[in-house]
Amino acid sequence: MSEEKLVNERPITMVELADDLNKLEKKEELNFRSNKAKKYLNHFAKITIKDVKDLTKKIQDLNIPRLKDRQIVKVIDTLPDTLEELRMLFVGETTTVNEDNLKKILEVVKEYVKKK
Repeated sequence: MSEEKLVNERPITMVELADDLNKLEKKEELNFRSNKAKKYLNHFAKITIKDVKDLTKKIQDLNIPRLKDRQIVKVIDTLPDTLEELRMLFVGETTTVNEDNLKKILEVVKEYVKKK
């Protein structure tokens, strides 16, 4: 039996996961759970894979202190269009993002909210 080893662990967006499942489906048939997940992701994934990469880069380029990759993924998955919706994503987090930085994130995200 082969032994699998975890090489890298990073959070991915729903769009990236849907893209990975589509690539996997071309190679082999997906099982029941994978098909259900793919259906869900295709329904809720709001932007393209190219937009995800662009948006990720733009948010990272803001150089917001203490902003983690998993928080960026949350923002991209939900594409909040108000400050209150964006603030909700950070509730329960141990790190805080100040009001000015939240506004910067929202300005970048608003470009993509129009596309969905």
